[in-house]
Amino acid sequence: MSVRTVFLVATTALGLAVGAGALRSAPSQAVAAPSVLADSTISDVAERVVQSVVNISTSRTVQSGPASWDPFFADPRSPFFGGEPSERKASSLGSGVIVTAQGRILTNNHVIQDADDIKVTLSNGTELPAKLVGSDPRSDVAVLQLQGPLPALRPLSFGDSSGLRLGEVVLAIGDPFGVGQAVTMGIVSAKGRASVGIVDYEDFIQTDAAINPGNSGGALVNLRGELVGINTAILSKSGGYQGIGFAIPSNMAKQISDMLLKDGRVKRGYMGVNIATVNQEVAKKVGLKVDHGVLVTGVQPDSPASKAGLRDGDVIISLDGAAVKDAGKLRNTIAMSASGTAMDLQVVRGGAKQSVKVKLAELPVPQKPKEELLRRQGPQGRNGGTVEEWRCINGQCEQVR
Repeated sequence: MSVRTVFLVATTALGLAVGAGALRSAPSQAVAAPSVLADSTISDVAERVVQSVVNISTSRTVQSGPASWDPFFADPRSPFFGGEPSERKASSLGSGVIVTAQGRILTNNHVIQDADDIKVTLSNGTELPAKLVGSDPRSDVAVLQLQGPLPALRPLSFGDSSGLRLGEVVLAIGDPFGVGQAVTMGIVSAKGRASVGIVDYEDFIQTDAAINPGNSGGALVNLRGELVGINTAILSKSGGYQGIGFAIPSNMAKQISDMLLKDGRVKRGYMGVNIATVNQEVAKKVGLKVDHGVLVTGVQPDSPASKAGLRDGDVIISLDGAAVKDAGKLRNTIAMSASGTAMDLQVVRGGAKQSVKVKLAELPVPQKPKEELLRRQGPQGRNGGTVEEWRCINGQCEQVR
């Protein structure tokens, strides 16, 4: 059985069960973790932070019927095509973190994606409605706002995720499998995990604290009781805990949250290059003069990179004086930098080092393909009575037979 990535949402359906569906951070001074961990210290932190973690339940309308699970019924060309689809309600459970006394909550986008209704249950059992303020599927961050008269809330303060150390003890809090709040303990196994293939922009904290379906959107905290991550996914053969969990760093989650609150969307920096990580194998295969860095495999026309003079085959080895070793991390750094930011790149071109200055633009918002189903008279003309159906995506059409 292959290892797979599992988003940590517990999902059910009413009537039928269904499957679930770095950054350039502001400089801050890291504070060393406590060197002696007494049981009372861990207990005090755990009992305090659970009050800031909530259960999130959502419901959404989904299509059911043969076409929803058998492609033969969905294909107009198949003799099995037909059958009226029906609708049913599916529900899912996840977690969230209270970050302001006014009821703002951070969670994962996949916890609330396509939700018709969002309910939040506080640690004391109080249930409140919530509305979506904004979400960013490309980083899997979402912001909610509790509605109605609010009780006194205990927001969790942000910690500096860049100050985390390998081996530092962390606590994961959430509602695994919907059984109720739970606290688990582990260590920071790795930092800056990118190119995992979970979302577009990755800079994960890896931990061995036990997290399971239902923990999505829950808190990863340090032993000062500060939020250092939003639990997001696990790698697992079974779909359950196997010691490899991923959390979005708090610095990244806060930066995205701030942009969603300010602009309603995330504005990302754009350089306009295709890139790949260089290692010894890649260097030998391509014939590079350097065995580390990030290889430019394409430059978009009229992009900031093109205007700055970057070329295919350039190897980026540093950005603003910091070594560049991974394409995913470079991509994150560019994406989370503001439009207009000037970057000083050092590249290797033909075996010689050169400096290239690039001024970033804003990443264009990806456009969803526009799909249309057109009906028109066939070749026999209007009097012939034949009708053709054509499916068009962004103007490219094919006849549905």
